[in-house]
Amino acid sequence: MARKNILVIEDDAPIRRGVADALKFAGFTVFEAADGKTGLQSAIAADVDMVLLDIIMPGLDGFEVLAELRKVKPAVPVIMLTARGTENDRVRGLKGGADDYVVKPFGARELLARVEAVLRRSAERPEDVTVLQVAGRTVDLRRREIRHADGSRCELSEREADLIRYLAANSGRAIAREELLARVWGISGTVYTRTIDMTVARLRGKLGDDADCPRILITVRSKGYMLASNGPSA
Repeated sequence: MARKNILVIEDDAPIRRGVADALKFAGFTVFEAADGKTGLQSAIAADVDMVLLDIIMPGLDGFEVLAELRKVKPAVPVIMLTARGTENDRVRGLKGGADDYVVKPFGARELLARVEAVLRRSAERPEDVTVLQVAGRTVDLRRREIRHADGSRCELSEREADLIRYLAANSGRAIAREELLARVWGISGTVYTRTIDMTVARLRGKLGDDADCPRILITVRSKGYMLASNGPSA
């Protein structure tokens, strides 16, 4: 298996070296950057499989780096490293496209476990899928619409498009409600809400899926939701 390339963007030199050493010992190839501007340039130019990104840095902070990186490489996994573990910061990072958060101080074992978990989740993530073929329907995420075989169309809300995009990016596994809340809605922690179920119900209606026996947006008992087999067409 090819070695994974990980970029560490961290202005605190001892922390950066410690993280880099732990990753190298675990078998990763590591690149380092000491500030946001240099890190962003490296993330865009280099072939990286993941970015570990500090938040509080001089010049470009982590949120700004994340926003710019997502414009160019929307699929590269990003884990935020931060001394600020407030819910607002976590929500802001997740809404901006971060895959996970690690709050300082952290141990090497915890960091490596999170790195490996995110890499597993993103192993089959499409680089920039914008159009999907789902059970004979064309889902155009750029135009936020579903086109049926009979030529009819229906619009998707931004949240509906985000949900189907995330399910498609994780095709083949059931996604728990907690993960969907964190990654699509930007809500962390244990929250009881019918929002996901209602959004799924609306999507099923627009897809022409059978609400009583769905074959496109499938409910996996005790696990969550999964999108039926689909393929990118653009």
